[in-house]
Amino acid sequence: MDYLSTTLTKKKEIDSIIRDTIDKVLILRFGRSTDAVCLQLDDILVKSARDVSKFATVALVDIDSEDIRVYVKYFDITFIPSTVFFFNAHHMKMDSGTADHTKWVGAFHRKQDFVDVVEAIFRGAMKGKLIVNCPLPPERIPKYQLFYKDV
Repeated sequence: MDYLSTTLTKKKEIDSIIRDTIDKVLILRFGRSTDAVCLQLDDILVKSARDVSKFATVALVDIDSEDIRVYVKYFDITFIPSTVFFFNAHHMKMDSGTADHTKWVGAFHRKQDFVDVVEAIFRGAMKGKLIVNCPLPPERIPKYQLFYKDV
């Protein structure tokens, strides 16, 4: 469980982990530890942490912390859990066939799906890409309805 001991509650903690995570994918899970889907995702993150530890770092972000509202707003985190990926301080995006390429919304169906996504982001980042294609089949990508304000 020590792989996931990092829960970030302050903007400066997020700033510094983004800045200081070099040559690894940084995975930030925005959510709350009381949410059932967050717990399902966290279980997958814990089980996968050792498998991805050579090329990725996982941190949990407490969405209810007042100090991180700027990130919640910036990444438009409306649904939880939402997972955002970085590589060498660059926001990594993924085309998974949804309208939003900036984050993964929901839990992964299984551990291997998460590992495959992180590997795809890492490989793409090593080639200098800022957006990668999702390696998962469409039926294993969570579906959700995007609501746009003022449209």
